[in-house]
Amino acid sequence: MSDAAIALKICGLTDHFQACFIAAMGAQAIGVIGVDQTPRFVEEPRRRFIFMELEKLHPTVERVWVVADPSDHAIGSALQGEGTPTVVQLHGSETPERCIQLKQRHPKVRWWKALKLRTEHDLSELSSFEPHTDALLLDAWSPDQLGGTGHRLNPSWFTHLHDQLKPNTVWWLAGGISAEWVPELLSLVSPYGLDASSRLESQPGVKDLNKVRALVQAVHDNEPLRQ
Repeated sequence: MSDAAIALKICGLTDHFQACFIAAMGAQAIGVIGVDQTPRFVEEPRRRFIFMELEKLHPTVERVWVVADPSDHAIGSALQGEGTPTVVQLHGSETPERCIQLKQRHPKVRWWKALKLRTEHDLSELSSFEPHTDALLLDAWSPDQLGGTGHRLNPSWFTHLHDQLKPNTVWWLAGGISAEWVPELLSLVSPYGLDASSRLESQPGVKDLNKVRALVQAVHDNEPLRQ
């Protein structure tokens, strides 16, 4: 069993009050969506303000900017000035080569690569991204959404994942994370962290804080179950 505390990322925040409130509850990372024409998209001025408030009030919490196939210009602009992310989460069709390029060009920010899995066989992709990213995020595949679908992956896929990855690989599990699923989930798998979004919402981009609080408590209560 792992004795390390599991990390929790709450993604799809659109409001600085909620972002800071959830950070105060104990979340280790807050995600803000930078993919245009998606339900939880946050434009640059608001995104920077959310990140500024998090940096001021909760400086140890990761500020995660979620993007898909961003241009060099967009990346360079977002990493300058105030209200910058500490992590850029790549949620598009980025290749390992693109991850290498970005990591070398911007070494002061951490790079996470999200992989959308259709079948257990898709886990074979992880080894090509693992050396070139700071973390992997495993999410459920959807034909029309990049993420935030609420679809759950089969926990049995990950039973032997640690045998396939290097010992210190950081990986997050996303897709349908909620308080009621945590006891079963953590009895079967042991990710570095859990990434939750749509199942905690009252509407896209607006979290039900009672559901968030219940998830934080469930993770705390069930950590002894971790494999």
